[in-house]
Amino acid sequence: MAESRQPNNVDVHRKHCNEDGCRGQSDDDGQSIPPVRKLDYSKEPSFFLCLSDDWDLEKFPILWTIGNADLLKCELVALFCSRKCPGTIIRKAHDFVAGLYDKEIPVIGGFQTEVEKMSLDVLMQGKGSIVVCPAREISTMRPSKEWIEMLKDGRLLIVSPFASRFRRPTRTTADIRNHLVAAAAEKIIFLHAEDGSRTFAIAQELLLSEREIHTFDLKENRNLLDLGATCL
Repeated sequence: MAESRQPNNVDVHRKHCNEDGCRGQSDDDGQSIPPVRKLDYSKEPSFFLCLSDDWDLEKFPILWTIGNADLLKCELVALFCSRKCPGTIIRKAHDFVAGLYDKEIPVIGGFQTEVEKMSLDVLMQGKGSIVVCPAREISTMRPSKEWIEMLKDGRLLIVSPFASRFRRPTRTTADIRNHLVAAAAEKIIFLHAEDGSRTFAIAQELLLSEREIHTFDLKENRNLLDLGATCL
C-alpha cells in the first residue's frame, strides 16, 4: 500500500491567549482559523457528561478545542492501532474505515500511527464528523486548508486536555490522550495492538475498567481476543 499523506501535519506559530482561549488567526492564504475555545467543567459541564467515568475530571477539568465542540456529544467510534501492523490488518482496516465513511459514522482518534493516519485520510473524503485528539497543546497548531474547510463546515473538532506548555507529544501525553479518546467514545475499536505496545496496554486498562473493546476476528489479533475483546 502506498504511503499515506501526513494528514495531521501542522505549521507552528504563536498566538496571544487570554484566560478563555485564543483569538482566531488566518493562514498564509488569508483563510480564517477558528479560535481555541476553553471548555471548563465547572462552567460547561454538559460537554463532559459524555465522558466515561474513568476520565479524571479532578485532574483534567478543562478541555481546549478548535471547531465544533458539540461533536463531543455524538456517539463516537474510537480507532486505535499500533505503529507496527501486519499487511493483512492494514487492508482489513482500510475496508472497515471505508464502511464508516460510507455510513457517515462520527469517529474519534489520535490519528498518530501510520494506519490511524491512513484511516483519517479515508474519513476526510466523506461527509462524516471527525474528532482529532493531539497528544499536545493546540493553541499553536495551524490546521491545513482541508482541516479549515472541515472546521468551517462543523465536521471537525480538535480537542486536547493539555495547556500551552505541552508543545510536543511525549509518551505521557500520548497515554493521557488515548484515555481521552476512549472516554469520549461510545464504541472502541482496536484495529491492531502489538504485544508489549502502549496500544496493547491501553486495551488491557480499558478491559480492566470494564469498558468493551472490539477488534477483527483474525489470528493477528488473537492477543486482543484472548484478553476479552469482542469480535467485529
